Amino acid sequence: MGKLRRPTDKQLWNDWEDYYSQFISDVDVDSGESPVDKTNRIRRLEADDEAWFRYYFPKYCTSEPARFHKEATKRLMSHDRWYEVRAWSRELAKSARSMMEFLKLALTGKISNFLLVSNSYDNACRLLLPFMLQLEKNRRIINDYGEQANPGHWEVGEFIAKCGCSFRAIGAGQSPRGTRNEAKRPDAILVDDIDTDEECRNPDRINQKWDWIEQALIPTVSVSGNIRIVFNGNIIAKDCCVVRAGKVADKMDVINIRDKNGKSSWPEKNSEEDIDFILSKISTRSAQQEYFNNPLTEGKVFKEMFWGKVPQLRNFRFIICYGDPSPSNSKNKAGSLKAAVTIGFYDGKYYIINCRLDHATNAEFVDWLYELNVEIPQGVQVYNFIENNTLQDPFYQQVIVPLFNEKSKTSGLINITPDARKKPDKFDRIEGNLEPLNRMGKLVFNEAQSGNPHMRRLEEEFLLLEPKLSAPADGADAVEGGVFKTNEKLITSAPDAFRLGRRPRNRKRV
Repeated sequence: MGKLRRPTDKQLWNDWEDYYSQFISDVDVDSGESPVDKTNRIRRLEADDEAWFRYYFPKYCTSEPARFHKEATKRLMSHDRWYEVRAWSRELAKSARSMMEFLKLALTGKISNFLLVSNSYDNACRLLLPFMLQLEKNRRIINDYGEQANPGHWEVGEFIAKCGCSFRAIGAGQSPRGTRNEAKRPDAILVDDIDTDEECRNPDRINQKWDWIEQALIPTVSVSGNIRIVFNGNIIAKDCCVVRAGKVADKMDVINIRDKNGKSSWPEKNSEEDIDFILSKISTRSAQQEYFNNPLTEGKVFKEMFWGKVPQLRNFRFIICYGDPSPSNSKNKAGSLKAAVTIGFYDGKYYIINCRLDHATNAEFVDWLYELNVEIPQGVQVYNFIENNTLQDPFYQQVIVPLFNEKSKTSGLINITPDARKKPDKFDRIEGNLEPLNRMGKLVFNEAQSGNPHMRRLEEEFLLLEPKLSAPADGADAVEGGVFKTNEKLITSAPDAFRLGRRPRNRKRV
């Protein structure tokens, strides 16, 4: 292996040891193969990209590739001049597949000058290291294409393989000018992990980096020659280099961890249970950014939510318990959430007393309403409403009502009323009816429930609310329903009750 020349040499060496033991060391070859059989085998492999990948990189190809993998490879391999952005979720093997593709192009003489670009030079070296080690240590590559390590031109970050292709790591902002392999300009550029969270919070830094890509990096290629450019990365911000590259690329390929039907986009590798487990461990905001290419800016509509002490519940004239069931009878994280909230009005403020918000079965949803009702002290009137428009009515009548009837046999009867009002657009009614209340400090989360994950989930929904409703808003929608029903009840009561929300006192006759 070549001389290491960076302050991070020790870490790179550790990376090499780990990589070698995992991906290269036990890749065997058939030493008894005849020259004719070997030639025919190589010819067959080179004619089939997926077969080539499986043979030379068995440790990477542990799962059958998805359709989007094969289509992306076909586009890259079949075009001599191609620019593609792969905004693939984490766990979809974008870096591994790109490595296999570009190594095949190099070993078969299709490219001669490869640049790997990342957000820093050290990161670019780390991403280029597997290329170097495969060429140096992979016995199947050596057996079929010859020794590739090239003494005197073999250093981490920059090397020339004996197949004739040069490889160079470049960090964003470094000068790529003069990058040549003899007289050959770069004809392959892989931009991987170019955006950082910190830079995406500063438009000036994104502008500066994009100017470098357009004015320094891309112009290193030959205007008249072949060129393959691939951008790998997640869409981690509304404005980032991956998004900008997608606007000028020949193909913008956006693949999320789940497809448009809510199913794993690569089920051969990522099961629904595996995806559910990971998503359950991170916030909605992080999940949307890292696995669904949907960066969310907190506080776009609701800047912050207010937490405060709720008056004693016996002081409320009445409390609304509002439920919003989704038709799904599953805890599958791809479906809609079910929600149930208790809301009380007192002294000019709407208090979110408690809530349930999660993926749940229909029976669990019914249990939630019972649990929330039990928390209300005797003597305080509770009105239970469940969202039920025309489309939802069959589900309400055939599923929800029987479940409440069954529950009443063991836990007693609670009265429920379907809310059949014709509702405006979800975002419009949440923004229009709740944002002004929140801005004036009149929508208050119960601070005694600050440790309740359901309440924190509800707060997150409000903070992530945006016009396109990219993130869930089922809990916020239930709060809007509860506030609406509260106002309906207050309007029909005495004026002072509407103003204060307190129990009306007995008035003396005059």
